[in-house]
Amino acid sequence: MSDPRAAFERDGFLVIPDFTSRAACEELRDAALRIVRETDLESLGSIFDAGGQRHGHDPWFLDSGGEVRAFLEPERDGDQLRVNKLGHALHDRLPLFDRFSRAPRLATLVAELGVVTPLLLQSMVIFKHPRVGGAVPAHQDATYLSTEPSSVLGLWFALEDATLDNGCLELLPGGHRLGLRTRYRRDGDRTWTDTLRDDPWPSDGWRAIEASAGTLVAFHGLLPHRSRANRSSRPRCAYTLHLIDGEAEYQGDNWLQRPPTMPLRGFV
Repeated sequence: MSDPRAAFERDGFLVIPDFTSRAACEELRDAALRIVRETDLESLGSIFDAGGQRHGHDPWFLDSGGEVRAFLEPERDGDQLRVNKLGHALHDRLPLFDRFSRAPRLATLVAELGVVTPLLLQSMVIFKHPRVGGAVPAHQDATYLSTEPSSVLGLWFALEDATLDNGCLELLPGGHRLGLRTRYRRDGDRTWTDTLRDDPWPSDGWRAIEASAGTLVAFHGLLPHRSRANRSSRPRCAYTLHLIDGEAEYQGDNWLQRPPTMPLRGFV
């Protein structure tokens, strides 16, 4: 790629096929599935609701900034519970995810995109299980992870092939220039959403990013993105890492707050 920074600033995202190997993707996916198998899902009861934000008052969610915790899909697969995601500090809690997230090649890319002092803030394995993988409505990551000035960067890795049928990412090219629509705020154990602009998202111009395992999609924190429900017979697992720039101020009313004993770290 001749000038990734220019492409990123123009479109709000970059798609880099084969950024990592299928073997590395399988290793991360299998590690995540082991965690799920070792979790008593029936006693968990914490549902991640991407649309209604019902999890926003759940201490299991609110106190997960420095932990590795499972969150359930709203919908069962027959009689079986399914995990929506694991979050939100895999990159600091688990050595395998630490090595993957702090790879030198990734640090080089982040520097090329203009992040001066990268700090790794949040990591998630996001499952879209066959038939029950939920839709994620259009949103901006800066709604949930706000800095002043805005600096959040999303790094999304396809751990399995992502297609239109199983809920691949859909992005709005250039949408990072439309401004922030909402802010998700927290005060203690209370969360709420402030509407900054109430005009609807554009209906045209969205681009589906069908991606083979190993593809990296890097996107601006203000870029609108979404994904459809997975009603297919094939899973779509992804790993997402969010960074902020240490030169910016992380807002004290963000929902995600790290414990004082676990300060943010960069790539080294």
